[in-house]
Amino acid sequence: MGRYILRRTLQAIPLLAIIAVIVFFLLKLTGDPLSIMAQDPRVRERDRALLRAKFGLDEPVFPHQFVTWLIGDDWRLRDSDGDGVVDKPGGLRGILRLDFGNSFQYQKPVLEVVGTYLPNTLLLGFTAFTVTILVSLGIGIWAALRPYSTFDNVFTTLAFITYSFPIFLIALLLVQVFAVWFKEWGLPYLPVQGMYSARGGRTVADLAWHLVLPVTSLALIQIAGYSRYIRASMLEVVNSDYVRTARSKGLPERRVVLIHALKNASLPIVTLIGLDIPFILSGAVVTERIFGWPGMGQLFIGSLDVSDAPVLIFFVLMTAVAVVFFQLVTDVLYAVLDPRVRYS
Repeated sequence: MGRYILRRTLQAIPLLAIIAVIVFFLLKLTGDPLSIMAQDPRVRERDRALLRAKFGLDEPVFPHQFVTWLIGDDWRLRDSDGDGVVDKPGGLRGILRLDFGNSFQYQKPVLEVVGTYLPNTLLLGFTAFTVTILVSLGIGIWAALRPYSTFDNVFTTLAFITYSFPIFLIALLLVQVFAVWFKEWGLPYLPVQGMYSARGGRTVADLAWHLVLPVTSLALIQIAGYSRYIRASMLEVVNSDYVRTARSKGLPERRVVLIHALKNASLPIVTLIGLDIPFILSGAVVTERIFGWPGMGQLFIGSLDVSDAPVLIFFVLMTAVAVVFFQLVTDVLYAVLDPRVRYS
């Protein structure tokens, strides 16, 4: 197992390097990240030129900007503002040192900017994911134990309808019902913007109240998909010989279902979870936008609007690393859940 993990880790290094280089050159084709300043009459062209020199944007993309982005700006010294003082550019300063430079938009280190938004996305994403898994397990197992019953048929219909809805439509419908109409009816209504109320304190109760609508929006679509996977996987094993043998031994039905059936039916589910978890880090872009949630989705859209290359490159690399890591974790879990799986 140790050799397998080491081999997979070494194989991931060139893959991540290729992704990083492709993203770097694609972002350089999107235009000048300082062009947004042209809309501000207070910013003179000379000021923009000085900023280009400071960030190293006045140099050729290859090899100057690329080498600086890769290994840092210590490979050469220069006078960026013409005052006779030798200094260094302040943009991308060597990802091989895990230094992702400063954000063009926020004028802060990328890791500091991401550190402000990432915890909010993790809170929203993992809360929605936990709700999804718990509810999907209950619905999927119940439907598999009673196939083609009234409950199974009704939920199958609802699942297909919900899964067919785009996320923005579900979010807007929830806002209309639980925020707009509930307020008109004089009922307790749910907040639709931000993480905390403007007039209230930053309490856990207030945060939980603001989580209800975005979590529900994300969970509804995911529950529809996950519950169908769980139902299909459970149907394949509930009538297997080893399950019938466990029942014939007089084991409690709960133990038969949760230990013997669910464990063997969980391999496809683990694969699905391993594919979905990395994208929690990248944020639910549409949901965060609708509900004004200050997370990675909001940061990504804002950075994309102004071509903030340092933030965008880190965003893509973070997602790529998460995908590789959780795929490795998924493969290891295969061996834990199924003794027949061996890695050599």
